[in-house]
Amino acid sequence: MKLNGRRESTNVDDRRRMSGGTKAGLGIGGIILAALIAWISGGDPFSAVMQTVQENGGLGSVIGGQTEVAQDQQREFTEEEQQLAHFSKQILAGTEDVWTKIFREQGLGEYEYPRMVLYTDAVQTACGNGSAQMGPFYCSGDQALYIDLSFFSTMKQSLGADGDFAYAYVIAHEVGHHVEYLTGQLGRAHQQMARMNEADANKVSVRLELLADFYAGVWAHYDNKMFGSLEDGDIEKAIKCAEVIGDDYLQKKARGYVVTESFTHGTSAQRMKWFKLGLQTGDMSRGDTFDRSDSEL
Repeated sequence: MKLNGRRESTNVDDRRRMSGGTKAGLGIGGIILAALIAWISGGDPFSAVMQTVQENGGLGSVIGGQTEVAQDQQREFTEEEQQLAHFSKQILAGTEDVWTKIFREQGLGEYEYPRMVLYTDAVQTACGNGSAQMGPFYCSGDQALYIDLSFFSTMKQSLGADGDFAYAYVIAHEVGHHVEYLTGQLGRAHQQMARMNEADANKVSVRLELLADFYAGVWAHYDNKMFGSLEDGDIEKAIKCAEVIGDDYLQKKARGYVVTESFTHGTSAQRMKWFKLGLQTGDMSRGDTFDRSDSEL
């Protein structure tokens, strides 16, 4: 991505030297990390993912966590960590500029900026205690997205999902959940899920995640239009990232087969489809994941 001269967002809370608590909602990276940790250690990735989903309510944007694990680290940051922090602040600033423009043009009122909290290992949130093992996640309770920057290294080393636009996609996806919150889509979906059995609630979760993927694509469309930010290969890297975090991809890798009723984020094909639709059209009205049948997703 071309980011030279781009501003950093000031809506960032850097808690990387602060103590924190435990895990909260299952973010976009949570399902990846749960599988990877088990896989690398010789365990069963599928079982690890299922346990993680059950412990955290199966949602990419909410909420949970009870056990407390406090840490206090005092250390200097590496050059790579500082570069990733700078990059993340620039991407957040880009989402602020884009969504402010879209909200005004669409008559949605003034866009309320989310905060981005950078932390190491564990963090306290309005949704409970958060853990780096959950990957990046959004908490509607304090309208903040939480990121342990080591997740990007995990993406690169363990999944082969590399490149700054792939990392930007992860941040933009979590901001997509914030857009869902502001438009009321997140709250309505959570109310529905509270009345459903697990299988049906998982289907609603998939629609939320695909919508956040779509919104990430919409952001990329306008960010490139406003700043000329995309370079050759960027789109392919983001699509590769969407592919390797599909539920079916991870389950096939773990067991050789899939259990569709356990999907909470969508298949690789679905995630790529909705991200690309947002990227190609930039049209918020096309993000109709809740109006589609299962077969149309």
